[in-house]
Amino acid sequence: MGEPSLRERALRHLARRDHSRAELTKKLAAHGSADEIEALITRMGELGLQSDARYAEAFVRSKAGRFGNARLRLELGRRGIARELIEQALASECPAADIERARAVLHSRFAQAPADARAWARQARFLQTRGFAPELIRKLLKEPYDESA
Repeated sequence: MGEPSLRERALRHLARRDHSRAELTKKLAAHGSADEIEALITRMGELGLQSDARYAEAFVRSKAGRFGNARLRLELGRRGIARELIEQALASECPAADIERARAVLHSRFAQAPADARAWARQARFLQTRGFAPELIRKLLKEPYDESA
């Protein structure tokens, strides 16, 4: 049994999970020429086997509960997804407002409201690394902490 063909390698990657066009190109780069890879991925896109839009929607769906829109945009951009596809995925897969998601993330990590400036800064940094906007973080940390959430 010889080496798997470029097509077989691509199908194996796509069978495990959706990949962006850029990710798939990078994974196949060592196994074929750039023209062969481009033609193969284009054909897989025509057949519906590879779709950047589907990848972006799945990515947002899986990560939206833990990250803010800024972080989701950044991560999708790093994976080679076009800006308009990112915005479409965020619009369709993030029905909850950013503040609601930020509140859920904050309450899952911290049991109580910040007691002093150091705790406030720690919680703010946590939310900021998760991709929530600074003005949203200030608003959230100023509101009374709801134990029921």
